[in-house]
Amino acid sequence: MLYFSAGSPTTELSSADIRQALATTLNKLGPRRKVLAVPPDFTRAHSQAGPITCLVHELLGNALTDVLPALGTHRPMDNAELTAMYPTIPRDLIRIHRWRQDVVELGQVPANYVTEQTEGVWREPWPAETNRLVAEGGHDLILSIGQVVPHEVIGMANYNKNIFVGVGGVRGINESHYLSAAYGMERIMGRADNPLRRVMNYAQDHFCRQLPIVYVQTVVSKNAAGEPAIRGLYIGDDAECFTRAAELSLAVNFDVLEEAPQKMVVYLDPHEFKSTWLGNKAIYRTRMAIADGGELVILAPGVETFGEDPQIDQLIRRYGYRPSAEIQALVAERADLRQNLSAAAHLIHGSSERRFTITYCPGHLTRTEIEGVGYRYGDLDAMLAQHSPGELEAGWNEVGGEQIYYIDNPALGLWAHASRLS
Repeated sequence: MLYFSAGSPTTELSSADIRQALATTLNKLGPRRKVLAVPPDFTRAHSQAGPITCLVHELLGNALTDVLPALGTHRPMDNAELTAMYPTIPRDLIRIHRWRQDVVELGQVPANYVTEQTEGVWREPWPAETNRLVAEGGHDLILSIGQVVPHEVIGMANYNKNIFVGVGGVRGINESHYLSAAYGMERIMGRADNPLRRVMNYAQDHFCRQLPIVYVQTVVSKNAAGEPAIRGLYIGDDAECFTRAAELSLAVNFDVLEEAPQKMVVYLDPHEFKSTWLGNKAIYRTRMAIADGGELVILAPGVETFGEDPQIDQLIRRYGYRPSAEIQALVAERADLRQNLSAAAHLIHGSSERRFTITYCPGHLTRTEIEGVGYRYGDLDAMLAQHSPGELEAGWNEVGGEQIYYIDNPALGLWAHASRLS
């Protein structure tokens, strides 16, 4: 059922608008005694889910008993991040998702269904896993809060991905990421209907009927002042809220370029991007746009490591970013990659498939480290002097007689050349 739906490419929903929408929805749902909120972590701060979660707490009071940030494989939020994103949420309500320990399996999507949907790329049953608090917490309402935006693994982020990946477990995360990467990122990105989404929809339809999940989905893009604006809000307990959000997101978050840039420059906000695990959105979101033989320059002042998880960080350093065929061959040969398939998927996603060069300009990693994972190293200070974020406009710019395409936050969209879209 769709409880609330509002949005357009020019809409800017205010805090008061959001509060009224939430109040209307909660009134339709009726009194609740024990509510769990599952919002994103700090890596999704631009989703506006932080203020929404604070409004939920304001409206529900003591009925909001648990707030479980959807960390996925990311590190837990620190006090500064919690204060910035959830300033009015009491700390004693915050729960930490531990993806290697805190999960239960709800059921398995049959191997024949997975095989059919992935065209034989993955032939195993897929385990639908989620945090014990979601499955066994005894809540009479679970609010899954997040942003719908193009995504490298699931096509369009959020909806039941928040339940099965955001607070999912080792096998579910690993296998979902890998089957998607092996199927082909270009065949999935920006598509709300794709093999992995169908697998997760099957899991929701068959294994989650007893869970009182209501999805609160935002669509966000920058306004004329360059600030994130909520263009749409969709609240419901089935796929319709996600479908409507995805349609709007494609209108405001997907840029189809008439000319493929020979050079793209992407800036990573140091407060948001501290690892290539997150920062490689600069690659994921632009790979379908950049010209063959072109160059992608990534300005990454906050990047200090590769993986958010120590074990995955070691695997990235060991194998580096390589084309899909090479990583799939390594998965067949190496047990450490087979046991960490989300890392293998990440290595595929972070490759240019040798179509273009990637120059990484990190604030805290050395030349040896960057070149060790397969990228060109760029001196950050020199590159910032040449491509100053404060002087560049989003989109096309001329720098030193050269045409470049500049992106100031790759997390907010998807860029593609028309020739790469079927």
